[in-house]
Amino acid sequence: MEIDGFRGQLITADHADYDTARAVWNGAVDRRPRLIARCSGTADVAAAVRFARDDDLEIAVRGGGHNVAGTAVCDDGIVIDLSAMRAVWVDPAGRTARVQGGALWGDVDHETQAHGLATTGGIVGHTGVAGLTLGGGIGFLMRKHGLTVDNLLAAEVVTAEGSIVRASADEHPDLFWALRGGGGNFGVVTSFRFALHPLGPTVMAGPVFWAADDTTDVLRFYRDFAAEAPDELGTVVRLGTVPPLPVIPEDLHWRPAIAVACCYAGAVEDGERAVRALRRFGTPLVDLLAPSPYVAFQGGIDDTVLHGWHYYWKSTNLAGLSDETIAVIADHAYAAGSPRSCAVMFHFGGAVARVPHDATAYAGRDVAHNIVIEGVWLPDESAEHAAAETAWARRFLQALQPHGAGSVYVNFLDSDDDTSRVREAYGDHIYQRLAEVKAKYDPDNAFHHNKNIRPE
Repeated sequence: MEIDGFRGQLITADHADYDTARAVWNGAVDRRPRLIARCSGTADVAAAVRFARDDDLEIAVRGGGHNVAGTAVCDDGIVIDLSAMRAVWVDPAGRTARVQGGALWGDVDHETQAHGLATTGGIVGHTGVAGLTLGGGIGFLMRKHGLTVDNLLAAEVVTAEGSIVRASADEHPDLFWALRGGGGNFGVVTSFRFALHPLGPTVMAGPVFWAADDTTDVLRFYRDFAAEAPDELGTVVRLGTVPPLPVIPEDLHWRPAIAVACCYAGAVEDGERAVRALRRFGTPLVDLLAPSPYVAFQGGIDDTVLHGWHYYWKSTNLAGLSDETIAVIADHAYAAGSPRSCAVMFHFGGAVARVPHDATAYAGRDVAHNIVIEGVWLPDESAEHAAAETAWARRFLQALQPHGAGSVYVNFLDSDDDTSRVREAYGDHIYQRLAEVKAKYDPDNAFHHNKNIRPE
């Protein structure tokens, strides 16, 4: 099989690397594409899109391959694979970075931190830049510097007809608006240009753990602590078991616990003051908050969510942390059967909430928190855990529904979340506007192997 004008690597089922190339982060996803086109650059991407359209092939697009729903790979179609396109170019004077579509957030942090700069990225280093950005992009820096999409200045896009266009505030502004939250519905983004901000290289960062029995008290304290926190302080709550990381005493490994992880986007001494009350609350099991290299902190939990493990997620946005909401979380968070399963909660507000609602296609700016319920088990544990962890995540979400904000983060939707949940992610107004942009740039819905927005 050949693609005219293609200079990258073509991988079919008889290739020695086929099984490795078709694997994605979520090992529960097992699909067999007809062809994997590992692109060497934008011209290859355009050639692969034209080939797929001419041959009426199902198209999946792989950046980092990290989406829990496994949308980066399809059955009996073509995977347009950007994983060889990972370059990051930093302009320290202009405080910008150009990032290829196959790059991971660890690549971005590595290059930008060499200049004492950063932009909002995910909380796992091996998350792909493209998928995270196109869905919105939440992370520790968002309260200070906005979502990832709020820092996107321009994008190079291969459209459904195989054309190469640049989207920015001045060029194809409708497409630029849609790319900032609308997912991979509108084309293949081959490079991004981001705004950068001074940060680090040393930041006040790390988690504090308390015993699971303290969850209600910790969350009630956290509710007020987070509400009063400066924009510089990003926090993420994790409820599950203590991961077996080298920096954590071995006697605590796998113990049920709640953790509040912090990262202060400012001077270390200011960060120390900002987290003082948190560190003094109750009786922590272990306090790992300390001046840390930002790069090390960002990659600190990479080994707790490895490629090839099996994942099942459910998520919702929360309007707040009422006593009733806290009770639901405390009742369900530790009921999972797998010690790797957990619930993770992100605190919004700050710069996220100050961007006008319709400025981008991201629709969850007015929420207080997002919670994602993560069923996680090893591949050889599927018989023991797959059905049980899936049921646990669904029960947990169902119990949270009366306390939700009526919206969800599109990047956290799993494969069985239907079109109604995609609409929930955007709301009627933004969804309709996205559908209109879709009709202009992809009227045949060639890019539908995603959380799809149909053209209207």
